[in-house]
Amino acid sequence: MDAGGMSHKCRDIRMNELLESLHKVKQRIERYGSKGINEQDTKATLLQPVLRSLGWDVEDLEDVQREYKIRKQDKPVDYSLFLLRTPCLFVEAKALGENLDDRKWANQIMGYAGVAGVGWVVLTDGNEYRLYNSHATVPIEEKLFRTVRVVDDAAAAAETLLLLSKRRMQENEINVLWKAHFVDRQVQAAVRELFAATPDAAIVRLLAKKLPSLSPKDVRTSLQRASITFDFPIRPSFNRALPAGAGERPRKGARPARKPAAKGPLARLGIRRSEVISLLMQRGFLEAGSELAADYQGKSLTAKIIADGKVEFRGAKYASVSAAGAAAKQSVSGQFAATDGWSFWRVRDVAGQLVPISTLRQRLKAQLAGKPA
Repeated sequence: MDAGGMSHKCRDIRMNELLESLHKVKQRIERYGSKGINEQDTKATLLQPVLRSLGWDVEDLEDVQREYKIRKQDKPVDYSLFLLRTPCLFVEAKALGENLDDRKWANQIMGYAGVAGVGWVVLTDGNEYRLYNSHATVPIEEKLFRTVRVVDDAAAAAETLLLLSKRRMQENEINVLWKAHFVDRQVQAAVRELFAATPDAAIVRLLAKKLPSLSPKDVRTSLQRASITFDFPIRPSFNRALPAGAGERPRKGARPARKPAAKGPLARLGIRRSEVISLLMQRGFLEAGSELAADYQGKSLTAKIIADGKVEFRGAKYASVSAAGAAAKQSVSGQFAATDGWSFWRVRDVAGQLVPISTLRQRLKAQLAGKPA
């Protein structure tokens, strides 16, 4: 058997061991979860069996050290996993059911990793696992690579957790996948903006040039009628070829991308699309923290307006209501679909009525133009 075949066989064996371990973990959670499991029992009965199944010898100090400190004055990390006697992965465990959304937990372990120079960290309560790239030069919310829950889908959890196996950490596979994820996420966001409710002027010009029989207005109207989808993989495949330098920061002195011209119903008043939400808050039409609601394919979805004018959906921040709407649709269908977020999302106005955000935008436009709303 060649090296490649042996590698795949080892992975299959490891996957089977991990699935068996996760099945037992799921049974323990279902049996004892309602009674409460403290942090130490969470580590012993839910986490350590998983680490063993991933090929880490939790009794060998050259593999795993508990309560690990870089310096004596540092606070300890629950688990530090080692390759060649160098820490490569930190794991911070909380009691089953602990609220992992509390930013202090992610900030805490990210701080540990920063001091130690460790690239990957895991925050877990024994059921939910959150994988972060501590070295990524992005806000902490965007450092989150994947989240899985054992009780929801043990097979999906195993697929992600297997990236943390000793063998695959040695192969650096998780970094390769992160680079694909990093690139795809940025391209996807840019594509969403290009094909938002009001098509980007550059796209309209390009198509009009290729279709000389059509006017730019014809092209723009056609794009507004279209339902355009782009099928980005939610989880990039390790076997997919990646471009050289994927995920790297732009070179110093690289020419910044041109900003698109102002568009949308308020453009003639000199207001950019990115400014509308902030202006709605300034004028009292919206408040920071306002909940957005939508229905899609039988699913009820919610998001939140945050103080800087962005929209938060499932812990991620989006620059526009359309980008957040597209992300919400993708969370249901698994595929990207260009979305008019202004008509997709509804919000309660000052009278308590649930209305599309586009209604508030029209009221703002009327107010700025000096017309009755």
